[in-house]
Amino acid sequence: MSMNQPAASSYPAQHFDALAEVAKTLGHAHRLVLLEHVAQGERAVERLAELSGLSVANTSQHLQHLRRAGFVQTRRDGKRVLYRLGTGPLVQLLGALRAYAEHQRAEIKEIISDSIHQRDRLDGVSVDELLSLLDSESVVLIDVRPAEEFALGHLPGAVNIPPEQFEGRLGDLPADADIVAYCRGPYCVLSSDAVLALQARGLRARRLDVGFPEWKAAGLRVEAA
Repeated sequence: MSMNQPAASSYPAQHFDALAEVAKTLGHAHRLVLLEHVAQGERAVERLAELSGLSVANTSQHLQHLRRAGFVQTRRDGKRVLYRLGTGPLVQLLGALRAYAEHQRAEIKEIISDSIHQRDRLDGVSVDELLSLLDSESVVLIDVRPAEEFALGHLPGAVNIPPEQFEGRLGDLPADADIVAYCRGPYCVLSSDAVLALQARGLRARRLDVGFPEWKAAGLRVEAA
């Protein structure tokens, strides 16, 4: 055998068959959108259909593909079937797909809100730094996701201030507080918008570098309403 010729067993075909099946299952934009919504918390198919803008039948079909591949799991709650993320590093997998898409396709940046670029210019707070701040009780933590998502799970001690309530509740925030805002994840601009609004009013505000799914996937403590 030539030294330049790899051994037949160097790349077992069955390993690549498994990778191909994973890629095939994720190779649909609707399924990726559904996974992003499921990552926020357990939901019924009807609510996932509403959030994703799909019909219930279409949503159910995509969820079945995801369930067979292990990306989501189900449980019954009376007559409802609730979907949650499957086991394994699924949040990290979605993050890797986003990172590769941004690296490989520069045009994806053209369809992202200007808030993403504003976000990149904002000072961020790492998970480790936030944990230290929470231990010292020297931070006001704001969850700017919708109330429904907040109720499904949120960071410890967080206060829920969705965008539609923001202007009316600014007075509730201490003027001398260090404020950290977070939202859904890398493509969510809600926390960036909140930080910019707070800074414009002279408040000390920063955004968390990760979203709720990444925090939860890291095994860190969460609370539910």
